[in-house]
Amino acid sequence: MKRISVLMLAGFTAMAVAGCGASGGSGGGGGGAITMGFSQVGAESGWRTANTKSVQDSAKSAGITLKFSDAQQKQENQIKAIRSYIQQKVDVIAFSPVVESGWDTVLKEAKDAKIPVILTDRAVDSKDTSLYKTFLGSDFVEEGRKAGKWLVDEYKSSSDPVKIVELQGTTGSAPANDRKAGFQEIIKAEPKFQIVASQTGDFTRAKGKEVMEAFLKSTPDIDVLYAHNDDMGLGAIEAIEGAGKVPGKDIKIITVDAVKDGMQALADGKINYIVECSPLLGPQLMDLAKKVVKNETVPTRVITQETAFNQEQAKAALPNRQY
Repeated sequence: MKRISVLMLAGFTAMAVAGCGASGGSGGGGGGAITMGFSQVGAESGWRTANTKSVQDSAKSAGITLKFSDAQQKQENQIKAIRSYIQQKVDVIAFSPVVESGWDTVLKEAKDAKIPVILTDRAVDSKDTSLYKTFLGSDFVEEGRKAGKWLVDEYKSSSDPVKIVELQGTTGSAPANDRKAGFQEIIKAEPKFQIVASQTGDFTRAKGKEVMEAFLKSTPDIDVLYAHNDDMGLGAIEAIEGAGKVPGKDIKIITVDAVKDGMQALADGKINYIVECSPLLGPQLMDLAKKVVKNETVPTRVITQETAFNQEQAKAALPNRQY
């Protein structure tokens, strides 16, 4: 979910992580090699694949031993993996939670074992913030707001009703909850914007296509599609074209992520606007890991810096796209 050069990324990493100061202290690292247990959500999208590669490549560059598990979008698999990492006495655990709720028990087990935990990409809704050291990732509410602001601007000269269908991400996940909330926060001031159908597409292209096909049958005269990620939007484009409509013209499309396939569709005029969400969290994650293992102070929240793209901006950015 981010679109800046490698140099800027490195600069931001140094600024965001080092900028909050460190309180010295000796810690679990002891100067030796660090072992990280990392539990990934799955491989549900191009974004997630790029995120996994960033974590794996960055661990190698940082000299951190990575124990990696793919949860296949199931919370029970992640809990099992975290317990396994605790048993293996890794130095640090990082994970991107499938859903927001239900983590307190396993995170308390990690805390009791004195293994620091870093949340990446997605948050948990635990009231006990001592269960993890920091959360590294995007501001999903702000991403939803950016999508809403583009829509309001696009229709500012029209008083006609605007019928919107929404493809939500995985039910209960932080990005789905927050992207929906941010979008609604912006559009609710104008009654002409009406979300006429909203359903999960699980962040996948296949489900996005399937749900959009259902929307097209049940809801005549759709003006706008808001998809919580590019992959669902790309699936929806197939459904729209299959129904004999022109994506980007007959139905305006807003998505989130800015992976290469999405950016190509934006440049081709099939998507109208993409809010960026960078998957390249690996370098920042490894810097944070080194600090928490040494018991240094880190910010409790590290937000990745991101932008948004219209069709012309996508054409300019595509040649240098990293994922």
